Amino acid sequence: MKSDRANHYGLTKSRWIVVMAIALLWWNCAGLSVLAATQTQTQSSIQPYINRVIKQITEFTLDNGLKFIVLENHEAPVVSFVTYANVGGVDEPDGQTGVAHFLEHLAFKGTQKIGTTNYPAEAKELDKLDTIFAEIQQVQKSGDKTKLAQLTEQFVATQAAANKYVKQNKFGEIVDTAGGVGLNAATSADYTSYFYSFPANKLELWMSLESERFLEPVFREFYQEKQVILEEKRMRTDNSPIGKMIEAFLNTAYDVHPYKRPVIGYDEDLGALSRENVEQFFKTYYSPNNLTVAIAGDVDPDEVRKLAKTYFGRFQPQPQPAGVAKVEPPQTKTKEVTVTFPSQPWYLEGYHIPALSDPDYEVHEVIAELLSSGRTSRLYKSLVEKQQVALSAESFSGFPGNKYPNLMLVYALTAPGTSVDKLATALRAEIERLKTEPVTPKELEQVKTQLKAGLLRTLDSNMGMANLLAEYEAKTGSWRNLFEALTKLEAVTPQDIQRVAQKTFTDSNRTIGKLLPPS
Repeated sequence: MKSDRANHYGLTKSRWIVVMAIALLWWNCAGLSVLAATQTQTQSSIQPYINRVIKQITEFTLDNGLKFIVLENHEAPVVSFVTYANVGGVDEPDGQTGVAHFLEHLAFKGTQKIGTTNYPAEAKELDKLDTIFAEIQQVQKSGDKTKLAQLTEQFVATQAAANKYVKQNKFGEIVDTAGGVGLNAATSADYTSYFYSFPANKLELWMSLESERFLEPVFREFYQEKQVILEEKRMRTDNSPIGKMIEAFLNTAYDVHPYKRPVIGYDEDLGALSRENVEQFFKTYYSPNNLTVAIAGDVDPDEVRKLAKTYFGRFQPQPQPAGVAKVEPPQTKTKEVTVTFPSQPWYLEGYHIPALSDPDYEVHEVIAELLSSGRTSRLYKSLVEKQQVALSAESFSGFPGNKYPNLMLVYALTAPGTSVDKLATALRAEIERLKTEPVTPKELEQVKTQLKAGLLRTLDSNMGMANLLAEYEAKTGSWRNLFEALTKLEAVTPQDIQRVAQKTFTDSNRTIGKLLPPS
């Protein structure tokens, strides 16, 4: 498997671009050169591009419910593929946090034909391994150290026997040999996606490989991979100041909604996860009617449809998986959490906002951009340049996802010699300005242009386009809403910003986080 880029705390492309500082915690191919996004573009110049792109898109759904979105772009003999599973950390059963991300890792381990020299023999050893693991869990509860030692020895021997049949990284090797690039995946709170690109003449190979790994997956090397994930968690969360802060912050901001849980999972849940847990999760959520495939590049839609029926038509229809039933109750008072860790102090504020499908979602995007759109933003000019109380300051919506009601997060790193309380006062003043002072037409137009340019830069590649088409199809019910977002963005007024700010930025809707050094 390639290096995992799982988005462990579910950060989506807020402000149309992922905020990389947080994304490290918790795609580039032949572009659509019809676009050159600049700071001076207007809606009238964007619309012809949108119309042109929509005409290049074909969509169809197989009899089993699997949706395909195909974007023709014949400018280079390259095709980008995204398999988007509408399942993420929020869908995990209680006590099995981390299973969505774990499954993403194991999806690279191969199938009954790929990654093994003798699957029937390997399967017997894997079953033995699962039985011994279950016995070890029981003995650990009893405290019988002698029996535990015996089982551990059997476990190691059986694992070695199973490994003799494994051809490691065979899936990736096939992709590399055929000229594929960018083989990777990502897990967030809302979804799991698998993506890579191939030369245009490898369309059928992709169909074969991708359908095979989700038709007959074998979750081999399960227990070795568990240790990899636990080490990943230690590095990115347990030993990371901002990682620990974000985990504690989300757990405080949410009372019942699973957005409160880290996508990478809790240690106790990861330790207890079994291969059976992963297999059951896969059977429930990787049904064809819960998958969307987006293909962008040098392809013929008719050929795609024909091959899709042949390869993906083998998937059996299943019931539609249930969504998240828990609804976060309205917050009624300010919440606060403090984390002590050797670090320069950080200050965070989070406010509950509606989901991506809400009519005001684009207003929140504009507010976030107003606050932190680079060196011309309000937070940078006030907190960093003028008052010099922060080294950096950012804000974004859609945290830790945007499929359900989520948070707008505002955070800043204190400057040396500045207290967190002083920074908090300065930051709060900028938030209050949004409620009391209408944004000028000039500033609003500049922010809209920056947002549109950011989105269009993402769309100016086969992979970026495929990603967003699949995401909007799954989250909003239609990929066309991706382009509707540009129209909604253009319609935002100063009155909208003031109205939404007054509704959102209240004491009762606020969660405060402080990351402080031990001293």
